[in-house]
Amino acid sequence: MEAKDPAETARLHGLDISHVHALHALLSERSVTGAAQRLGRTQPTLSAALARLRRHFSDELLTRAGNHYQLTPFAEQLRPLAALAVSAVERVFAAEAEFDPATSERVFSIVSSDYGISVVGAALVARLQQRAPGTCVRFEPVTPESLSRNPDFYRTLDGVLMPHGYIDLPRQIDLYHDRWVCVVAADNPLVGDRLTMQDLNTLSWVTTFHDPLGRAPAWRQMELLGVTPRVCGIVDSFLAMPQLARAGQCIALVQNRLVAPIADSLGVRVLECPFDAVPLVEAFWWHPMYDGDSGHRWFRETLREVAREVAHST
Repeated sequence: MEAKDPAETARLHGLDISHVHALHALLSERSVTGAAQRLGRTQPTLSAALARLRRHFSDELLTRAGNHYQLTPFAEQLRPLAALAVSAVERVFAAEAEFDPATSERVFSIVSSDYGISVVGAALVARLQQRAPGTCVRFEPVTPESLSRNPDFYRTLDGVLMPHGYIDLPRQIDLYHDRWVCVVAADNPLVGDRLTMQDLNTLSWVTTFHDPLGRAPAWRQMELLGVTPRVCGIVDSFLAMPQLARAGQCIALVQNRLVAPIADSLGVRVLECPFDAVPLVEAFWWHPMYDGDSGHRWFRETLREVAREVAHST
């Protein structure tokens, strides 16, 4: 069989790499205007790209619903594939045969909650500035997709900063230990000096992530012990939880390293859990495809070093 001309293959029936970026932006922003702003192009250019993509896929991709657009079912299927394709293209052209921290301009991408960023983020950025001033670390939020355990997703980023119990990738390094504690308003009249299991059933709760898979292992442990938390607020931010707990006279389960340094300024009390909460071990997880990547290896060793220093300083 005659081999295909690589140039012909790259054209993809009239499409090129710019259409891959356009597709990703359109499906992410769900808007021609937003996609144009994201890519730094004009709206007519993105409108033309959308028309070309619609013809190629024989699907509308974006359909109007009131004053906004929504993805078609087919576009929903394409969205993670487009993200993977853009990431792959960017990584191909950003690849370095030998990583030199002094000259590299690599962007390292990490999925992390605000807890992970709060504990090691500042120290990590400072260390990169010292040793690899041309590099950058991009922190991306935790999403249902990042908890899906889909191996294709983890190919699109350098790793995930998350405790054990949420995901399970073949590669990980443990960074530091922490413990789960409860916080209530400093002046909450319903709580004494110590929490009881009855308190956990009586008080209203603030928690993170609507999806039960995103809940803390200690939360799931609490439910197994017979506690049925009455949730009054859900927020995808650990930093916001103490403030919501204070304002609503509620209770929240948070990490000690996050809340202990700022408890007084937030007007909350930090109390021990009335059950033997499972320990928290923060780790960095990555896909095995990065095992031989010299830049990735340098980055994760730098992260391990920073985390060790942070753990010993507190």
